[in-house]
Amino acid sequence: MNNPVLAFDETVRSRSSVRAFLPTPLSDEQIRAVLQDAQYSPSNCNTQPWHVHVVSGETKARLAKMMTVNDLEGRQTPDFTFSYEDFHGDYIERAYEQARLYYEAIGIDRDDKVRRKEAYLRNYQFFNAPHAAFLFMPSFGDNIRVASDIGMYAQSFLLSLTARGFAGIPQTMLGFHADMIRNELGVSDEYRLLFGISFGYADTSAAAANTRMPRVPVENSVVMHG
Repeated sequence: MNNPVLAFDETVRSRSSVRAFLPTPLSDEQIRAVLQDAQYSPSNCNTQPWHVHVVSGETKARLAKMMTVNDLEGRQTPDFTFSYEDFHGDYIERAYEQARLYYEAIGIDRDDKVRRKEAYLRNYQFFNAPHAAFLFMPSFGDNIRVASDIGMYAQSFLLSLTARGFAGIPQTMLGFHADMIRNELGVSDEYRLLFGISFGYADTSAAAANTRMPRVPVENSVVMHG
């Protein structure tokens, strides 16, 4: 099935991180079209350092179970650090606001630790998405340049999904169990796992698929010179 492709301005402004998907899978042709779009992403010196593993079906279900068990048992092996404690100032305030808006949208009170934990673990269920892409990268120097290339690839991937009528969400948490993911997917230790993207058709009946996060004015982020 061919999907209409949106104009760029509509695509980039309508993209959002969807946290509720229909189980309906995309066809191999549809997935390949998105991957082909992402392949045209820019990279430092045209190194094209992205190594992407797309999982569906039984493989995805197996990984979901293993990541959940690993997390509950406190066994995380991320290749790159992540902590809210590293944020400060406006950045941590935006993170808090994102969490507040999301939990309010799905009807979970701030003090409801049980339901918040359940919502947290839904990350490992890929929010019911039928597919997920794990983004691996080689390690060069301090990895900053390579990670920026992976970020540009991911944005191309996400915008292609949106333009074609699909949805996705980049998930840092899908990189928290790098050793296990590498082992299960047969990925060499020379590649580091940055994060993953769950994708498919948005479940538009769910608040988690319709919640949009605010953006600060351009003037808060950009200084014009000359």
